[in-house]
Amino acid sequence: MKKIGICTGGGDCPGLNAAIRCVVKHAIHTHNIQVIGIKDSFQGLQSRPVATMELRYDHVADILHKGGTILGTYNKGDSFSSSDGHQKIKLTREGFESLGLDALIVVGGEGTQTMASQLHELGIPTIGIPKTIDNDLPETDQTIGFSSCIDLVNESVMRLQSTAESHDRVMVLEVMGRDSGFIALHGGIAGGANIILIPEIPFTYESICAKIKYRQSLGRNYSLVVVSEGAYPKGEDAKYKLHASGSKNLGGIGQIVADELQKRTQMDTRITVLGHLQRGGQPNTSDKILATRFAIHAVDLAVKGETGKVVVLQNGQITAVPYEKIKNHERRKISMEDDLVKAAEDIGVCLGR
Repeated sequence: MKKIGICTGGGDCPGLNAAIRCVVKHAIHTHNIQVIGIKDSFQGLQSRPVATMELRYDHVADILHKGGTILGTYNKGDSFSSSDGHQKIKLTREGFESLGLDALIVVGGEGTQTMASQLHELGIPTIGIPKTIDNDLPETDQTIGFSSCIDLVNESVMRLQSTAESHDRVMVLEVMGRDSGFIALHGGIAGGANIILIPEIPFTYESICAKIKYRQSLGRNYSLVVVSEGAYPKGEDAKYKLHASGSKNLGGIGQIVADELQKRTQMDTRITVLGHLQRGGQPNTSDKILATRFAIHAVDLAVKGETGKVVVLQNGQITAVPYEKIKNHERRKISMEDDLVKAAEDIGVCLGR
């Protein structure tokens, strides 16, 4: 093992640079391995000339606390499944071989890791490090970026709660998460939300309004609703926004919920959409530590020749699982047996049912 590559794919999140830094420091300090950074995810291997940068100590000296990724990223879906996917795979393989790499470490979520698994099946030795604020990658209890995102949601809920109380309002906070509700559930509970709506539990407006009216009966003339972008009313479908480019993304349910609650309760209702604020900024302590642990394990797997795996956190321990367990764009969802679901309802939080 003389040379490894590393790239970051999918949406950015806090902790990517922490992972890059640790891969570089551990590879050089412990194993005397050269590290090549691939720019803009797999796009860097497909471009000609190949878009890379050698990563040395001086390149990563001050990036532990920095948000985003110094390597850049690419977030335009599964490019290997497009009409020109075969050509892109060919270019990616040729780019990898031209660099003389012994292994490729890929930091990304389920989409990026699905693509990485395809590359491994074609003979490119690949190891995955899981990251996504959505925390929806199968087989791992936590992904890089999730904890920092929860910190922001927690603070946002607390800030909105104080202004809601001051004005006797219902405040609706829409958060990311796609069709998994981890951000809404964890951030909502941490911040003290009164109502939390997640994709795993289709909600009814009747249950939400009942909670708001009950709080009014107690003299609490305000309520805080956290809604995941993938949440939807019982009997309906999730809401998507169509962009000028032709792509569509989840979003808009927060405004729909706010409008409906104002109509049904006659209370002044306001909406806040956190959006990409959840992806930006410095990683918190937990994400920096998790990124470090993941990166060390990934480099060690490369040295041992144990490729075709994704590093994961299970029951507090760092281990690895084969790509077969996380490929095909599968996303982890909240189980109805999750203790946080029960905990939320045990303390009176309305989950919309």
